[in-house]
Amino acid sequence: MDSATLLARITDYASRPNPYPLYAELREAGPVVPQADGSYLIGSYHHIAALLHDPRMSADPRTRGEVTHKPPFLRLDDPEHHRLRTLAMRPFGPPHSPGRVDGMRGEIDRITEELLEPFEAGHQVDIVDDFAYPLPVTVICRLLGVPHEDEPLFRAWSDAIVAAADVRPDDDSAEPDKGGDQARMELGGYLLNLAEQRRGTPGEDMLSAFVNEPDPALRLTQEELAETAVLLLIAGHETTVNLIANGALTFLRQPEQLDRLRREPELLPRAVEELLRYEPPVHMRERIPHADVDVAGTPIPRGASVILALASGNRDPERFPDPDRFDPARQDNQHLGFGSGIHACYGGPLARVEAYAALGALLPHLATASLVQDPPPYRQNAMLRGPRHLPVRL
Repeated sequence: MDSATLLARITDYASRPNPYPLYAELREAGPVVPQADGSYLIGSYHHIAALLHDPRMSADPRTRGEVTHKPPFLRLDDPEHHRLRTLAMRPFGPPHSPGRVDGMRGEIDRITEELLEPFEAGHQVDIVDDFAYPLPVTVICRLLGVPHEDEPLFRAWSDAIVAAADVRPDDDSAEPDKGGDQARMELGGYLLNLAEQRRGTPGEDMLSAFVNEPDPALRLTQEELAETAVLLLIAGHETTVNLIANGALTFLRQPEQLDRLRREPELLPRAVEELLRYEPPVHMRERIPHADVDVAGTPIPRGASVILALASGNRDPERFPDPDRFDPARQDNQHLGFGSGIHACYGGPLARVEAYAALGALLPHLATASLVQDPPPYRQNAMLRGPRHLPVRL
């Protein structure tokens, strides 16, 4: 097949259940594969890792001149990215709030147990709707200080924003982009309103910390607070849903590894790292060169769309021996599941804690469970790939 159509074939919904043969085709086609839509697709581990650390590669869509509003720090470059990410980290992690994630462990365990109470033998459950989705949503709501009863409200906004952020061949993307902009504005307004309610009467949540920061030099502007809160709310649950659901599906498809993890629960942290390599929640990232660059002998012009296929890099035999095998005891596992470089996943420590708790508690239930549908129905999104439903008979 024509390698110039690889991105279109990978993002085609028909490929969602198993894009990995296409990633193998991508790696065979070369380090850099120009696409029919003018983008450049890269699938080898070492080139992806190098470009994630290359200051010539921009994350900011304004580099192409397409977007006028300031994006969240996930799509900014240093030094502005570093400033905003540092301010966003203050109430979340070290050095200013070192106990935030660790302090959530007991609560995450309690939420997990509550969600698993209805899981009884003989019942059919949807691992996504009944467990993998509500767990991280409940956690991020408590962290940010968002009322959990508003979840149906922000789910629709979140879906629209994620749809607009998907990697798509250069077709008519005006409709999802317009819907995403509208949803981002409405969700940002909702979160700003919540934050304002905490001004002067802070709780223990992150919105309170942002809006009551005593040092003027460390305060986010209204626009920055809205964008940062939207990013944290969405990124705080979307990817973790995929990690848990992909993990459950992998375990159910590989009963011998499921049995091994039940016998050797100490392997679970390493198994979660292997899931982040083998079935990562994020499959692709876009970068835009600030200037004309040469990558592995291929000239890429300034402003071009460069698609880094993280999931392909994670299955690269040049980096990982026997890459298509799920090995929960894999030793050398510096995967790209949380990205790399300055944009390495902000919420990675929390996602790991949630995945350990969720998958560890789920193991006994999965031991006697069977898939109702394989492959299950997948989400539309090619970048954030995971089952939309995962029906299981206990």
